[in-house]
Amino acid sequence: MSAFRYGIAVLMLIAVPPAILLWYAIHPFARFWRRFGALGTYAILLLPVTAVVYVAWAARRWLLAVDLGTQPWLAALGFAAGVAGAAIALRRRKQLTQRVLMGVPELSSTDRGTLLTEGIYARVRNPRYIEFLAFLLGYVAVANYVGTWVLFLAVVPATHVLVLLEERELRDRFGAEYEEYCRQVPRWIPGRSRRAAARS
Repeated sequence: MSAFRYGIAVLMLIAVPPAILLWYAIHPFARFWRRFGALGTYAILLLPVTAVVYVAWAARRWLLAVDLGTQPWLAALGFAAGVAGAAIALRRRKQLTQRVLMGVPELSSTDRGTLLTEGIYARVRNPRYIEFLAFLLGYVAVANYVGTWVLFLAVVPATHVLVLLEERELRDRFGAEYEEYCRQVPRWIPGRSRRAAARS
């Protein structure tokens, strides 16, 4: 079990920070990156992302020096968070295609894409990020290293800021349509939105 937990912890260290930093590099500067398109953007950002992965890998022993051990109640929490993340993912995948997930419309100078407002997106604006945080909590609770808990505590506010940056980009792309969507659908807490209520 300890080898399994360590493997999960290492995977989180080398995957999560580069993913967050990648989107921090893209969302605030989407207009700039559009001149390169999605493929060009990812090709340019490959080197810095690889560098972050390497640094996390090289520092893994130091970052994971404090092992808090296997805790059954935390493993149960992790399992519950994983189930919640999977339930959101199943609903989110009906609207959010892999193409949109990879930011192709965001990085395209010709294809604006479409604003997602149906299905789970009619109840909450950011199901993908809620799903991500639920899965991350699940992994952290099972791994149970101080370093992974610190990572989780850093990622939560970083994700909120990332959402704010993405919202700015969506306002730029969709204008009044997105503003109206924001008035009707909550950012973080899924619920019966004004949009869903109006349809019943």
